[in-house]
Amino acid sequence: MAFKKLINSKKLLSLFAMLTLFGTQVLMAQVESTTKAAEGAPAAAANAADKPSVWAGPLYYVLLFLVVCFAVAIVGKILRVYDLTKQIQGKKPMNWNNITGILFLLFLILGLYGSYWSFTTQGAMILPSAASVHGESLDTMFYVTFGITVTVFIITQILLFGFVFQYRGSDKRKATYYPHNNAIEAAWTIAPAIVLTVLVVFGFTTWRKITNHVDAEGEKASIDIEVVGHQFAWELRYPGKDQKLGKINYKLVSGTNKVGVNFKDPHSMDDLVADTLVIPVNKSIRLNIQAQDVIHSVYMPHFRVQLNAVPGLPTFFKFTPTVTTRQMKAKEDNAKFEYLLYCNKICGGGHYNMQKVVRVVTEAEYQAWLAQQKPYLTDALKKELKFAETEQKEEKSENRLALNN
Repeated sequence: MAFKKLINSKKLLSLFAMLTLFGTQVLMAQVESTTKAAEGAPAAAANAADKPSVWAGPLYYVLLFLVVCFAVAIVGKILRVYDLTKQIQGKKPMNWNNITGILFLLFLILGLYGSYWSFTTQGAMILPSAASVHGESLDTMFYVTFGITVTVFIITQILLFGFVFQYRGSDKRKATYYPHNNAIEAAWTIAPAIVLTVLVVFGFTTWRKITNHVDAEGEKASIDIEVVGHQFAWELRYPGKDQKLGKINYKLVSGTNKVGVNFKDPHSMDDLVADTLVIPVNKSIRLNIQAQDVIHSVYMPHFRVQLNAVPGLPTFFKFTPTVTTRQMKAKEDNAKFEYLLYCNKICGGGHYNMQKVVRVVTEAEYQAWLAQQKPYLTDALKKELKFAETEQKEEKSENRLALNN
């Protein structure tokens, strides 16, 4: 009765008519704009015609959903009238239990095929092969969890819809009243609990190893590299000969001092700036991550590295690359292959520009590359910070001391 009132509701029919009319107007407007563009309208109009309307997509699917609902309701009414007609004629009515059971079985078959299609079609979109130590552990955890959940999913769906079909209502048998069974309830409670406990412990230990940023005793210190995100680029800074990065202060950020390095810290004086993130293979790398304006996200899929860069909240991520860029080119059979550093947060209109090439090289190649990098403290920055005047004063004082001697 409630569904019948819904179908007969004048307000719903009026709303459907309004949506249909509005959708028709939007469609006609798009067709008209496309026609004008094809007939020689200005280039701007043609470009505008190529861009889909923001509301056209959702409206289309809303209308499609309503049309499907009304079509199902109409088919149901037709079947109901057909069933009543057969009863009036004294014939056997339609067996709705059989129809429902067949529909459930059909849904099971289509659902399983849809899952198979999804795995075979979208399966290629999985993450690329891991190129870091922790990446292999993370992939193992993922595949174990995925295998268990998919297996359970397939078994439960077959049992669920299979039982509905096999034990559908029938005049030849009655339903068995089976209110309680301790053994069955214990089985379906304990078994999932054991599986989930194993997965949780496995995940916890794996994640603990990944996030354990403390260098082990006797282990060489990680190579510190600073990654600062801003709209819309990444800034890279390497330590100099002292192997330590100088401190930064957001109040010192300027056109020449892009990350706000504080040169009162003596470790800042020999820091280096780079355009490409070059790292040595099989060496522990510590990325010191910061952001200057909005939330960004350091994302390197091959290394299974992803961590948000939050303004005012310095973070870091340690990993060890295991495959050089040259080796990955050969593995992928792609001479143009490059590891990339992305921003995995939609941080504004130029979000797509936030990419940096990442190159994994041998230790010798890394040292040779590092020796060619320019110091962060440029002549322009020295002039801005009045370092030149200070140096001149020191030279004059030294000269005076030499003359006095």
